[in-house]
Amino acid sequence: MLPNATESRPFEPGTTGWTARDLDDPEIERQWSAGRYEIVEGVLTTMPPASYIAGKVLQRLIHRVTLHIGEGVGSFATELEIVVDEDRVVRADAAFLTPAEERRQKAAALAAGRQDPDRTRILIPPTLIVECVSPGHEQHDHRTKRRWYAEFGVPNYWLLDPFKRTLKCLVLREGVYHDDVAGQGSDEVRPSLFSGLVLRLGEIWKS
Repeated sequence: MLPNATESRPFEPGTTGWTARDLDDPEIERQWSAGRYEIVEGVLTTMPPASYIAGKVLQRLIHRVTLHIGEGVGSFATELEIVVDEDRVVRADAAFLTPAEERRQKAAALAAGRQDPDRTRILIPPTLIVECVSPGHEQHDHRTKRRWYAEFGVPNYWLLDPFKRTLKCLVLREGVYHDDVAGQGSDEVRPSLFSGLVLRLGEIWKS
């Protein structure tokens, strides 16, 4: 019998050689689920816990988008894990999937041999990923995840900064993210992804 990952190395941040496949091991999955981890180019990494203000602002953004699009167009999920590739497993603050993407996700999970598709990490590019920028981790969201999500083929990437009070919406064209719209403070932002949507940022930041 081959040794599992925990027998060959400790489950500690900074250790290398980790892959998405390692998470199939029940003991590793148990330890992974007890914290906030990512696999960054094969390195086990911890992520800071979400702040209250970031969670509140994110929920307001999701609520306004959901009210605008109505039923049946798609759904948001928060605090979900995305398998970009074997060496990169990331934790996204929020993602929006259409019904067609939910069916593709289920098919991908079954094709990967997952017995419970509903408990499988995201394996396909969702229509939209939203990240709340964390103080001290700006480069991870603005550079690293921007590159990863582009390589994964995520069509839309929004960066929400509740501390600087900015929203930047990016759209993927020919494998590269380009600016769609951006705003700060009390600006009104009209992302092209959802026709007719107007996000009044002042309402999102309010105490």
